[in-house]
Amino acid sequence: MAGVPHRLFGHVDAADAGYSAARWAAEARTAIAAAHAEGRVPILVGGTGLYLRTLIDGIAPVPPIDPAVRAEVRALPVVVAYRMLAEEDAAAAARLAPADTTRVARALEVVRSTGRPLAAWQQDRAGGIGDAITLAAAVLLPDRDALFDRIDTRCIAMIAEGAVDEVAALLRRDDIADDAPIRRAIGVPPIAALLSGTIDRTETLARLQLDTRRYAKRQYTWFRNQPPSQWVRETDSFALTSSIATLLLD
Repeated sequence: MAGVPHRLFGHVDAADAGYSAARWAAEARTAIAAAHAEGRVPILVGGTGLYLRTLIDGIAPVPPIDPAVRAEVRALPVVVAYRMLAEEDAAAAARLAPADTTRVARALEVVRSTGRPLAAWQQDRAGGIGDAITLAAAVLLPDRDALFDRIDTRCIAMIAEGAVDEVAALLRRDDIADDAPIRRAIGVPPIAALLSGTIDRTETLARLQLDTRRYAKRQYTWFRNQPPSQWVRETDSFALTSSIATLLLD
């Protein structure tokens, strides 16, 4: 990769269902410290707001969840879990979509295991590096239509260059639980449907493109509205490259 060390790239196995923003942030802190120790300037590249916020601002120090509580909650249909959450943590239920399986289960297991709502824990964030480093940030916010065109083209290339074989290999593994997060990753459900004969290749591509565009739209909205106003924002990659070069030299 052009002689530039890339870290935290392709290093998590699909069977690792416990990987989280907190674990990534801890690994990122270690990688940043290692780069500094080598006299290098670490450059963080990515588009997941939750992970970035966890690294910069820290994360709620929620104690480990009782395994029995977790198993009980995760076994509930989301409609039942949401109803129970509304009774036990009404504020969390009001914030979450009733069909958001992952977040509803998380909020319910936290309040049941700790006796304290998730929002209360989130007020006690810890572990962020925002106050310990000099952060120079630049955000790319390209034209939406151009972005979506590139996504569509990229999805075509993914299907042509082995994505179907990759998902097939994933589905053959017997060490990945049926409810593992990787099975819900963008691209996996439609390709799995293709492999099972439920949909054809054209529909698979259409679903992959749509799911990816929807995710990009959420990323776009987050980076447009959430980061501090002093973060540099550019609309094309050439301007972004120039801004990054300026930031690195300052």
